[in-house]
Amino acid sequence: MVRQEQRQISRLKEELQNAEAVVIGAGAGLSTSAGFEYDGARFSAHFADFEKKYGFHDMYAGGFYPYPTPEEFWAYWSRYILLNRYNAPPKPVYERLFSLVRGREYFVITTNVDHCFQRAGFAKERLFYTQGDYGLFQCSLPCHTATYDNETIVRRMAEEQKDMRVPSALVPRCPRCGRPMAMNLRSDDTFVEDEGWHAACGRYQNFLSAHKKGRVLYLELGVGGNTPVIIKYPFWRLVAANKNAVYACINLGEAYAPKEIAGRSILIDADIGETLELL
Repeated sequence: MVRQEQRQISRLKEELQNAEAVVIGAGAGLSTSAGFEYDGARFSAHFADFEKKYGFHDMYAGGFYPYPTPEEFWAYWSRYILLNRYNAPPKPVYERLFSLVRGREYFVITTNVDHCFQRAGFAKERLFYTQGDYGLFQCSLPCHTATYDNETIVRRMAEEQKDMRVPSALVPRCPRCGRPMAMNLRSDDTFVEDEGWHAACGRYQNFLSAHKKGRVLYLELGVGGNTPVIIKYPFWRLVAANKNAVYACINLGEAYAPKEIAGRSILIDADIGETLELL
């Protein structure tokens, strides 16, 4: 590790120790660092039969494939959800992060939908999953704004599928209108923001309001450029508005900040998990 990165890590360690509150903003890079890779050996280990039959080579492509039947669609997605929502990540990156804020004033906003924060010990009431949760179903229309826990049915579909098809009786349908169910993921205007989503949003906004002027660390982890308006740009504005705040970004290949807050920014271009271990 170069000397500049070592200095930045020392600065971040000091800010973590002295901050009155820590706001964590997490993107896909955090889960990638924890071992949630969607191609390569991990993909082949779980989806080699789908790759051979349908010709795609990573999990993302498989998620958008136009399967000819709902039985095939849910055969793929039940495996996908089980692997990326209910199985623990290969590396303890989230646990390392939790050890840094345990017992502190913190809040997490994330675009990740894999539930890793709660599994690592983060309190549910201190989390805001903005883009949904692999562990929830919703009506595909949607005809109403409720969501439904899916662990039981996902495990059954993954266990009982044969030849890349689930039994027709297991294809999930809306309990109100009978239409097919869908994952509660923000991909278009059918995404359901249920009561839990709005409650979490309110708690997040209240936390930000309560810490407008104090010594606050805005810690951004693995946030890319796809949806900067959710975490990155708001963090920059909040730091600019509070002279006591500090912005920290750990992101391999994408650690940067605007010149307006450069003097109060800690930028670490390195693997998140390795950096957290050093902290």
